[in-house]
Amino acid sequence: MPELYFSSWTAFFEMGGYALFVWLSFGVTFALLGLLWWHSQLGHRQMLRQLAAKQAREFRVQQQLQQEQS
Repeated sequence: MPELYFSSWTAFFEMGGYALFVWLSFGVTFALLGLLWWHSQLGHRQMLRQLAAKQAREFRVQQQLQQEQS
C-alpha cells in the first residue's frame, strides 16, 4: 500500500494550513458543475418541448392540406 503524504486524516483536512482555500475551491468547483448540469437539463427539456410543438404544428398543417385536397 502506498505511503500517504499526510501523517493523519486531520493533517489531510488541514491541507498544510491551506484548508480554507483548498476546500473552498473544491466546493465552488462542484457547485458550478452542479449548476452547469442543472442548466443543461433545463435547456434539454426546453428543446424537447419546442421540437414536440414544431412536430405538432407540422402535423396540423399536413392534416389541413389533406383536407383541402379532398
